[in-house]
Amino acid sequence: MNTQDYNDLTPEIIVGEADHKQLNILAMAGLTHTPDQSDDLLYELERARILSDAEVPRDIVRMGSSVHYRTDNGQEHMVTLVYPVDADIATGRISIMTPVGTALIGLRVGQSISWRSRDNRKHMLTVLAVKQPVVAE
Repeated sequence: MNTQDYNDLTPEIIVGEADHKQLNILAMAGLTHTPDQSDDLLYELERARILSDAEVPRDIVRMGSSVHYRTDNGQEHMVTLVYPVDADIATGRISIMTPVGTALIGLRVGQSISWRSRDNRKHMLTVLAVKQPVVAE
């Protein structure tokens, strides 16, 4: 991988109205328990372009999406973005309240974003594919 500087890579993100509402509630509730991660999520939600749920393109990472991404060190991962109560790293279900989960929300295929891990190291990831969950009608 090249040595490009990705210190402030913050692409436009899109979030559906329902996810935006629920994630704001989650982040506000977490301010007393996980203030840094809650602040990071609130920042992402604040800068997001909000669309009606029906208008969100299918290649956008939403809650429940399965995401294939590559990190700056070349590793590829497949995860599903979930609420904290449903998180299980052993099965690839990562919480929105993790640095990677917060970084992924609202990205579309081909976009890259920089983020800080819990040990405050700077990283970058690129979304390679997004699969939306099957919704029961």
